[in-house]
Amino acid sequence: MSEVAAKSAPTPGEGAEVREFPTLVNGEWLHGVSKPFDNINPADTSDIVGRFQASTAAEAGLAVAAASAAFERWKKTSVSARAAILNRAADHLEANADRNAREMTREMGKALNLAKDEILRSAQTLRFYAVEGQSLTGEVFPNDDPDMTVYTLREPLGVVTVITPWNFPISIPARKIAPALMTGNTVVFKPSSDAPLSGYRLVEALVAGGLPKGVLNFITGAAGEVGAAITQAPAVRAISFTGSTAAGEHICRSVGFTTRTQMELGGKNPLIVMDDADLDKAVDLTIKGGLSLAGQACTGTSRVLVMRQVRAEFTEKLVERIKALKIGSGLTAGMDMGPLATARQLETVLRYVAIGKQEATHLYGGERLTGAGYDGGYYVAPAVFTDVTQQMAVAREEIFGPVLAIIEVESYADAIAKANDTEYGLSAAIATRNPRVMHDFANDIQSGTVKINRTTTGNLINAPFGGVKRSSTSTFRESGRAGLEFYTQIKTVYRGC
Repeated sequence: MSEVAAKSAPTPGEGAEVREFPTLVNGEWLHGVSKPFDNINPADTSDIVGRFQASTAAEAGLAVAAASAAFERWKKTSVSARAAILNRAADHLEANADRNAREMTREMGKALNLAKDEILRSAQTLRFYAVEGQSLTGEVFPNDDPDMTVYTLREPLGVVTVITPWNFPISIPARKIAPALMTGNTVVFKPSSDAPLSGYRLVEALVAGGLPKGVLNFITGAAGEVGAAITQAPAVRAISFTGSTAAGEHICRSVGFTTRTQMELGGKNPLIVMDDADLDKAVDLTIKGGLSLAGQACTGTSRVLVMRQVRAEFTEKLVERIKALKIGSGLTAGMDMGPLATARQLETVLRYVAIGKQEATHLYGGERLTGAGYDGGYYVAPAVFTDVTQQMAVAREEIFGPVLAIIEVESYADAIAKANDTEYGLSAAIATRNPRVMHDFANDIQSGTVKINRTTTGNLINAPFGGVKRSSTSTFRESGRAGLEFYTQIKTVYRGC
């Protein structure tokens, strides 16, 4: 068995039995090798979702060594064999989607239907790369020598490290790990300690799909303990990281110049509401983009730049809609917003709400929710601030929570100037009926992802994803074909007769 019951007293919550989950190193599921830590349900902190290994630097080093030892054999594995493994892993995810979705909701709080959608989307990601990876080729170059052929090969890099956050705990790892494996690399994977079970289930699916030992290694625990071992080791050729800008910058500064990095980091994403916009739709875009995951998305809407002519009407409609939202456990059908994922996130949101009340006009929300159904979880009411100016903290700093800042603008040019006045550039959206404005916005906005009459959140599996400025390293994009290119290097061959 790949999971065992921990020797402890029964715990209240979802179930009495607390299960202990292993790490995976060189094809071996390792139990009890490290001091365990508990994975807590943010909707009910009495519910321990699982118990995980707090890996040490030494164990992380063994994971890197195992990946390094497996590389040469995996590199020579046929592309069709790799594809078959990804497809079987996708089958496994789909077959266990209901169980995995419930676990995801318990460990990080999102609504059950969103959790299931994420799992099915992750299976689709594996299938996409199983197909797309078989068409990744080099080029043949014309030359003047009839006895020579010049062409390029795309080769895998070697050992790659994947470090992922808790907010999309299966889909983000899937879109990093699948292209890495499909192009012949071996992987060391460390999920967030706040949502390790979903990452474990992805690894379990890939192992069930037939992945050879050492090709994928899974460690859990604090980044401070294992971070250097899985990023600075000489064998590590590339790092794909999604998380805070500060953490991403630290990784980039600490690794050697020959280590390739792909950093998807923070955002302060704007939605511009023009005076010709459908205001009901604009409100819907604001709520879906800013609150559907309790604001805990790197592409989530946090700044709403509204034309002066419609600001009062838009604001009234927005607050009215927010007051009607149902907040509760993601396991309860019909809830519009769940809890924040961790006590740390709750503390951060409450701190920024307090700052916002000193800076701007506080219209609604921001308090911690208490009483029946709330006392055991990290619940907060969505906060709305208006009369927000460019220099205020709620307009400039990433909060990663359900806090909306309404900024009045006088014109399209004013809206673009204020939207671009940020250190981030991950996602941006506009609500308008004017085709000319739509066209100009796509060119004028400084953002890696541009949405027109759509939410700032969400991206296609087959389209590139990434940011500009401090939202990304601006090297290689994730997702789509670009996701494959990051994990390969080009070799140019001159072959004579």
